[in-house]
Amino acid sequence: MKEDEVGNKRKLDIQELEAIRNNAYESNMIYKEKTKVYHDKMISRKTFVQGKKVLLYHSMFKLIAEKLRSRWVRPFVVTRVFDHGAVEITSKQTSKTFKVNGHRLKPFYEGFEVKNEELDVLENPTYQD
Repeated sequence: MKEDEVGNKRKLDIQELEAIRNNAYESNMIYKEKTKVYHDKMISRKTFVQGKKVLLYHSMFKLIAEKLRSRWVRPFVVTRVFDHGAVEITSKQTSKTFKVNGHRLKPFYEGFEVKNEELDVLENPTYQD
């Protein structure tokens, strides 16, 4: 009789372990779905228009130890936008045309005009209460 009780207890333990595994699997799938939705929501979509200027990410600079060097290379002009994120760009300096992945590009914004404003500076400032 003891063998039957031990056998039944073992079967119940195995079933309970299987239920715990299934619960963990379902929880893991729910977590992955929520994480994917959050990640997809935070991705900024880039749209490129023909004739606009863009900067190209130069991946070789990632290996260089210079911290303050910009990893974005000179402005290029978008000549053609392909399906699935490919973009054809042209360099104004060398007039070479090549295709790159749109993830390696970011829009180039022209600099703001700086107005020269002259300020009256006192040689010996005095503070008055």
